[in-house]
Amino acid sequence: MSVTESESDASPPVLGEMTAELLALHDRPGPRYTSYPTAVEFHDGFGAPDHGACLADAAARPHDPLSLYVHLPFCEHRCSFCACHVVVTQTDSVAEAYLSRLAAEARLTGERLGERRVLQQYHWGGGTPTYYAPSTLVELHQALLSEFELAPGAEVALEVDPRVTTVEHLTVLREVGFNRVSMGVQDTNDRVQNLIGRNQTWEQTVELHEHARRLDYSSINIDLIYGLPGQDEDSFGNSLDQVIGLQPDRLAVYSFALVPWMRPHQKRIDADLLPDRDVKFGLLSLAISRLTDAGYQQIGMDHFARPDDELSTSYANGTLSRNFMGYTTKRGTEIVGLGSSAISDISSAYAQNHRRLASYYEAVDAGALPVERGVALTGEDQLRRFVITELMCNGRLDASAVMDRFGVDMASHFAVEIAELTAPGGLIDTGFVRLSDADIEATPLGRPFIRNVAMVFDTRLRAAPTGEKTFSRTV
Repeated sequence: MSVTESESDASPPVLGEMTAELLALHDRPGPRYTSYPTAVEFHDGFGAPDHGACLADAAARPHDPLSLYVHLPFCEHRCSFCACHVVVTQTDSVAEAYLSRLAAEARLTGERLGERRVLQQYHWGGGTPTYYAPSTLVELHQALLSEFELAPGAEVALEVDPRVTTVEHLTVLREVGFNRVSMGVQDTNDRVQNLIGRNQTWEQTVELHEHARRLDYSSINIDLIYGLPGQDEDSFGNSLDQVIGLQPDRLAVYSFALVPWMRPHQKRIDADLLPDRDVKFGLLSLAISRLTDAGYQQIGMDHFARPDDELSTSYANGTLSRNFMGYTTKRGTEIVGLGSSAISDISSAYAQNHRRLASYYEAVDAGALPVERGVALTGEDQLRRFVITELMCNGRLDASAVMDRFGVDMASHFAVEIAELTAPGGLIDTGFVRLSDADIEATPLGRPFIRNVAMVFDTRLRAAPTGEKTFSRTV
């Protein structure tokens, strides 16, 4: 679908107002804002002692909510589109050596958290968590819960790859308390799968989804990606229709992030086979149209949920939040990350663990927190994180909330940003944003470009533009 003023009726009418000229004007590299400041601001001047001090500070607030993210990085094969931190191996001993370090890091972290061990959220990501055998994962879960405790009603989630995840995996993990599952699908078309090195039969996806339903997982999410090589409106429309037929509770429809300077294996992708900018936006428009017609509520920039799902309720109430695990209903929850490359967000600082396994092992074996880098947030960072999070999650910013929380007048404190929004050719002029007094709201036309709106308030990005080879493009 090419984007023109006479675009097909397959898109919602408001997205049909998008022109190729507008796309070209606003298509630029930009953060996805799973954090603010973003990870490019992390530095090795922030290390284990700093993170230890943050954990000690967190321990002084034993009743505040806490989340735990556990990174399990191993995969048997690397998909060419993947931008995650993974370790590719088919040697079990390599992956087994990781688990003892993970348990040791949990002990090191728990010691510093004191009595603050109760988890509102507990999430396994990867890599492929189900790379490990079911019995091994149960042992890991028990080891981690010897250091932490699940709150009643806690979200207990894991990411799964249907190609390697068995019925036994889902069964035993449900028995020990996992209640949410996110399934990677990306695209169901055979040609697209061949081009990205991820061959997954539809039968594998259906079987796993149906079994998760039988086991009464309270929420099932399916991931799709648009902008992959070989995709067009017909093929992606078929993928959408197939997935909608399963009726998952949620869908995440991500824009393909082409970042070969960060992930060299993406150089295997033939750039000539990627949808161009207009077609890619057409794929997003198609996803929004098909999913909303099927009864899903659009959440943030790339998520969809059933109207009775708590994600939809949180969005409607303006209480949605965002972190490294994606969109969440748990606003204000600090996060502890365990495992290589995992990121903690606690006590107004981000801390990222060593990404190299050897460095991660060395630190843990020495009894040290395995922190490679991080950043402490200034007061201004915390203000702007709130502003950017509100925009990314709820598509709007209430000036009174900024005043109540920070004692800051939006109109004066953000005069430069508001001037940029209201300038000729700016986001208000192009119909992406509405401004009422100092309240800011993205229009339906502007919602797919909410990253662009948030970037206006990113002073770190403004002070040091990082150019093409840092972030993926916003279209």
